[in-house]
Amino acid sequence: MSKFMAWVDERFPATKVWEEHLAKYYAPKNFNFWYYFGSLATVLLVLQILTGIFLTIHYKPDVELAFASVEYIMRDVQWGWLIRYMHTTGASFFFIVIYLHMFRALLYGSHRKPRELIWLIGCVIYVALMAESFMGYLLPWGNMSYWGAQVIISLFTAIPLVGEGLAEWVRGDYVISDATLNRFFAFHVILIPLILAALVFLHIVALHKVGSNNPDGIDIKKNKDAKGVPVDGIPFHPYYTVKDLVGLVVFLILFCLVLFFLPEFFGIFLEKDNFAPASALQTPEDIVPLWYFTPYYSILRANTVNFFWIDAKLWGVIFMGLAIALFFVLPWLDRSPVRSIRYRGFQYKLWLTLFVISFIVLGYLGFKNPDNVDLFLFKNVIWAQIFTIIYFLFFFLLPFYSKSEKTKPVPERVNFK
Repeated sequence: MSKFMAWVDERFPATKVWEEHLAKYYAPKNFNFWYYFGSLATVLLVLQILTGIFLTIHYKPDVELAFASVEYIMRDVQWGWLIRYMHTTGASFFFIVIYLHMFRALLYGSHRKPRELIWLIGCVIYVALMAESFMGYLLPWGNMSYWGAQVIISLFTAIPLVGEGLAEWVRGDYVISDATLNRFFAFHVILIPLILAALVFLHIVALHKVGSNNPDGIDIKKNKDAKGVPVDGIPFHPYYTVKDLVGLVVFLILFCLVLFFLPEFFGIFLEKDNFAPASALQTPEDIVPLWYFTPYYSILRANTVNFFWIDAKLWGVIFMGLAIALFFVLPWLDRSPVRSIRYRGFQYKLWLTLFVISFIVLGYLGFKNPDNVDLFLFKNVIWAQIFTIIYFLFFFLLPFYSKSEKTKPVPERVNFK
C-alpha cells in the first residue's frame, strides 16, 4: 500500500490533500452541536445528486409525459417511491440544515473578518440552492408546481422596460410550456449541480485557508506551541470525523422517521395540489411556494401601496430581493469588537431573537391568505408588514447597536463551559 501511495503521490498530491484538509487540519477543540450542520449539508448534497441521477433514468421532461413518468416512478419502478421521497424529503431537510448552518454563523460571528469570503461564497451557495429548488419544483408537472412557477416567473414582468422580455426569456415561450420544462430540467440536472459542486469546493478551501471559527470566536492560530501547532486545536481526523458520524446517525434517524412515516409532512414538503396534473384551467385555492421560500413570499405580499411612480408589485419584488441581498453585506454591517454572541451585549441578542421570530412568522404567513385573520385581531397582511419591518431593522440598525453595545472581555483561550 505504501508503494502504491508513493506512486500516486508522484502523480497526484493525495497524501498532501489528506493531511492538509483532514489529518493535519487543526480545528478548535470546543466545537459544539451547531457545528454538525456543515458536514450534514455536504451529505445531503451528495444524497440529492445520487437520488436525482436515479430519478432522471425514468423521468420524461415532456408536458404530456412528465406527470405520468413521476407516477410511474412511484408505482411501478422497484423502490422508485423510496428514491423519489428521499429526493423530496432531502430537499426540505437540506434547507433546514442550511438555515441552521447560517444561524450558527450569526451566533458565533463566522461572517466576520477574516472569514468574509467564506460567508459570501456560502450566500452564493444559498442563492444557487434556491434556483435549483425552484427549477426542480416544476419538474413533477403537478398543478401547484405549474401555478407556483407561473406566479414566480410573472414577478419578472414587474421590472420596468425589460420585464416582459425577461419573463419570456425565462419561460422560453409566451406561456409555461414544454420549452420551460425542458430548460428547467437541463438547469436542474446539469448546470446548477455543477455550479454547486464548484462553490462547495471553494467554500471548503476558503475555510481551511483561514481556519474554522469556534463558539468563543477566538482565532486559535494566534496561540501555538513550539511545533507551530495551535494549543487549542485538534486534528479534524479522527476526532471530528467520528463526532460528525454520531451527528449523522442521529440526523438519519430523524430523516428516516419523516421519510417513511410522514413524507408529505402535513402538505408542507409535498402539497396535495401537486398530486394532480398541471392544468391551466384549474387554479389551486391558495398558490404558495415551497416552505423555504415563504418568508420572502410574505415580504413580497406585504407591499400593498403604490409609492412614487413604483407600483406595489415592483416594490414587493425590490424588497424580496433586498431581503436576500442584505446577507451579502452582513460582514460589513456588523461592527462589534467581538465575534461570538457569548461576549456580545444585550442588544444583539435581542435583535437576533427578533430576527429569527420574524423569519419564522413570515414563513408561516406565506402559507396563509393575506386577507384572512389567522393571528389574533389583524389581517395576515398587517402582520406580514410588521414582521417585514422587524426583519429589515435587524440589518439596518446593526451598524449602530453592534458598535455601541457593551461587550464582555474575550478570554485568551477557548472556553469549554
